[in-house]
Amino acid sequence: MRPDDWQLTEDVDEFLARAGEFLRSRAVPHIMLLTVTARLRAHGSAADGAQAPVSAPVFGRLERAGEVRASFYRLPARGLGATPLTPEQADTLAARLAALGHSLPYVSADEGTATAFAEAWQRHTGATPKIRDTRLHLYRLGTLTPPQPSPEGRGRVVGERDREQLMDWCREFAADVGEDVSIDADSWAGTRFADKRYTFWETPDGTPVSMAGVNPTIAGLAQVDIVYTPAHLRGRGYAAAASAEVSRAALAAGATEVALFADASNPTSNALYQRLGYDLVTDWAVYDFSYDAAEAG
Repeated sequence: MRPDDWQLTEDVDEFLARAGEFLRSRAVPHIMLLTVTARLRAHGSAADGAQAPVSAPVFGRLERAGEVRASFYRLPARGLGATPLTPEQADTLAARLAALGHSLPYVSADEGTATAFAEAWQRHTGATPKIRDTRLHLYRLGTLTPPQPSPEGRGRVVGERDREQLMDWCREFAADVGEDVSIDADSWAGTRFADKRYTFWETPDGTPVSMAGVNPTIAGLAQVDIVYTPAHLRGRGYAAAASAEVSRAALAAGATEVALFADASNPTSNALYQRLGYDLVTDWAVYDFSYDAAEAG
């Protein structure tokens, strides 16, 4: 295997024409590639809510005997994301990108891939990798098991009249997880929060007490993304009810797989998702890269 076996392009449609079948073949492990490419096709290269890019995104695929074996993406001013890679695949990718002069701020992937690439990137560039403290678990829904007992109330799909409440809770969620993003009426459409379908869990009197969102279904895969309950309402089962409802709705709408990420350091949310029928697929990790003055220059 050689570094030149990695085929690179800045054209998302060209990339998907060659790698789309591969990505769809294992939708859950390939969740980030599927999500990023779908957003780029729908909204352009600033679809992740970043500022206007100074360069184009880059996509790559590793082909052998006419078959795609692995792929990656790199958004402008962002790090690298990849499908699961073997150590040899990670090494040839690092060599290819280093030879082309890429300077990566981080790599984000399943833990084995992220570790293999971080080690390879250090070998080929001299960069120093440091794993982030925040790690994630990737879960896939097995058999949905609604919470018993369920809190009183019902799920309701969020509509236009709920926009202010929705933006307030998305701002609070972003603050809780450390996302630096502006969310208001003017910026809403350009954020990653705008393309989701949200469900509120309401008490019997119609008061929203929790919410869950789900991304558009891609290749049969729906990703539950954004589960939030205001701090003073937590511990009453509302998040479990909202998560179960949005998962049920995704399946009813035709999704064949439902997945989500959870903070590995939060035992409460991990236990909640497992009770609902979510099974652990893999751990997810991010390595940040630092460069000495000579390399940075």
